[in-house]
Amino acid sequence: MLSLATRGGRAAVRAAPAYSNVTKYGHSRMRHISGMPANQAAVSASVDVSAMPPYNKPEIPVYNELNEYWRMLPPFKDVGSDDFLSWRWSTKLTGDGVQNVIEKKEKLYEFLRKVLPPEVPRRGYANGMQSREEFEGDIASGIRASTMSLRVMPYVLSRINWNDPANDPIFRQFIPLKSVMMPDHPMVNHDSLGERADSPVDGIVHRYPDKALFLPLSVCPTYCSFCTRAYGVGADTELVTKDSFKLARTRIEKSFAYIESQPRLHDIVISGGDAYYLPHHVLEEIGERLIKLKNIKRFRFASKGLAVSPSRFLENEDPWTAALIRVSNKAKMAGKQMALHTHFNHPNEISEVTERAAHKLLLSGVTVRNQSVLLRGVNDNVGTMGTLINKLADMSIQPYYVYQCDMVEKIEHLRTPLQTILDLESQLRGSVAGFYMPNFVVDLPGGGGKRLACSYESYDRESGVSTFTAPALTGIGKKDRVYTYHDPVRS
Repeated sequence: MLSLATRGGRAAVRAAPAYSNVTKYGHSRMRHISGMPANQAAVSASVDVSAMPPYNKPEIPVYNELNEYWRMLPPFKDVGSDDFLSWRWSTKLTGDGVQNVIEKKEKLYEFLRKVLPPEVPRRGYANGMQSREEFEGDIASGIRASTMSLRVMPYVLSRINWNDPANDPIFRQFIPLKSVMMPDHPMVNHDSLGERADSPVDGIVHRYPDKALFLPLSVCPTYCSFCTRAYGVGADTELVTKDSFKLARTRIEKSFAYIESQPRLHDIVISGGDAYYLPHHVLEEIGERLIKLKNIKRFRFASKGLAVSPSRFLENEDPWTAALIRVSNKAKMAGKQMALHTHFNHPNEISEVTERAAHKLLLSGVTVRNQSVLLRGVNDNVGTMGTLINKLADMSIQPYYVYQCDMVEKIEHLRTPLQTILDLESQLRGSVAGFYMPNFVVDLPGGGGKRLACSYESYDRESGVSTFTAPALTGIGKKDRVYTYHDPVRS
């Protein structure tokens, strides 16, 4: 539940941090993963993080009463703050057996019939109107044609304009429409970034000399239609049998054994899937073990949670945030860096709840950075991207990256030509302080890693082919390699 304080005789929502001592949620009470105790001995190190002094809690602000905007939607009209802002309510079965997070198309259709008017605009305002039934059929065909399974959190549903969903920038990211899909570019790849080729052991992608990606699980609170890891994230679809990676003790131990064996490895990104779905004691174990490793100087937990279910950060009873804050503080005490990397693509994803959650993380000393993906019809104009960058800055969230959309299957309608990202950077630079200006990058197909979009070696606008080099990558097959990115065919 959220903490309530009184202001002027009225209940006011207060973001109380979910702190607790290490022994309460520490290794002594960890549950089991795949039959192995979670308090298994970690790698020894010179820093005893469990013996560090407790963190002084910041003074907690008292906020004005929260606007329960979600009640405007019929399915949520009787849902108060205590429920709607609860992670448990959002993700678990209710008393009548109904799950509030939408994972089944039948549940989505039931929701649509409650929120859609009899007619809604088609995609592109010049294309007229369509009936609710026609729109539902378009979604059904889109789900069958998608590489990603369906999962949408109630918070996300509450941010969509259901009077015009086909043209809504949030709907466009998470719920597919068959009518807007385009044929795949001939060069798209199910594993566009070549992650499986750069995986030395199960659970690790090691591409850069000093940085590796740790993938302990393959589930997320909400699935993006444009996921670059569609080969493994989420449930199987009609098109894709997933190479999923499930949370297991053996996976964690093999990953840590590899990380410890690489003295040049200094930076770890914990992703998946989404770290929001790591049990709190597993998140804390991973953080503490990374802190203890002498070769690791920095690590980040990647989660879209702040964008799709921000209220979890405000809950007293949910221990995930408390674990994240404890790990952040222990990393600082050990002279190391921990950050939360999140994923906002449009200003409409940000609400008052988001702002309060970000404020709590700021007061708690957690570094938060954002990585956006450039998407056609979502954020591919200066006004939208500029507003997003400034809103993130106002919440003390570092706008870190804007990615060119990856060349994965069934999202051709969301990709933009390279020229779009070049123009955006050119026009936005100088409009915000330099330390809040994101890097506009291309994650190169075939495993070339991230390169500034403007660092291309060549770019032929007529053919849509751009070339890049990655001098820092010298692994097998990478030295002196030229990487290519292809604009959408119809751009």
